[in-house]
Amino acid sequence: MEAERLRINPENLNPEEIQRVVGVLKDGGVIIYPTDTVYGIGCDITKKRAVERVARIKGVKPDKAKFAMIFYDLSHISQYTKPLNSSVFRLIKKVLPGAYTLILEANSNVPKIFNQSAKKEVGIRVPDHPIPREIVRVLGSPIVTTSVLDEDEIVEYTTDPDDVYEKFKNQVDLVIDGGFGNNIPSTILDLTGDEIEVIREGLGSVEGLE
Repeated sequence: MEAERLRINPENLNPEEIQRVVGVLKDGGVIIYPTDTVYGIGCDITKKRAVERVARIKGVKPDKAKFAMIFYDLSHISQYTKPLNSSVFRLIKKVLPGAYTLILEANSNVPKIFNQSAKKEVGIRVPDHPIPREIVRVLGSPIVTTSVLDEDEIVEYTTDPDDVYEKFKNQVDLVIDGGFGNNIPSTILDLTGDEIEVIREGLGSVEGLE
């Protein structure tokens, strides 16, 4: 059965359309959605089988997957991370919402499927995009996020919603068409140590971070 395709205008969110997406997630479905960087594949983090499906789509084992989670705001983040020191909190407030994935120390609220390694950490995102943030707000829990990749060696990320749908329509339950995406991923910052470590430089600027 082919995935449903749902056009959502990011500049004029329709509550009924958001509820439709949330219903799919609550039923354990897997969706594709736009962000402020590239399109993402995701599901409700509390649905273990859905997380395993996302891992299969990406071609990785669930216990080896390094998925991040999308949150609505900073207060949402604190439910899943260990207490943040003042400097880390200031940095988070500075860069979020924005094109960053921040690696933080996880607490016990993070599902075990995310914490297979000895180092308990979690990647968090608060994208500067209304669609995924509103989905998370209405859902009431974070969603998994992992980038939609292309096999093209030059264009790494699929940005055209038509191409995204054709590629994944038989692997996911719903594809949100939010218009053309970006082809630059988020900047990944590891904030678990004493110094900021730039894991990947992407769309988010690394200038002036401290």
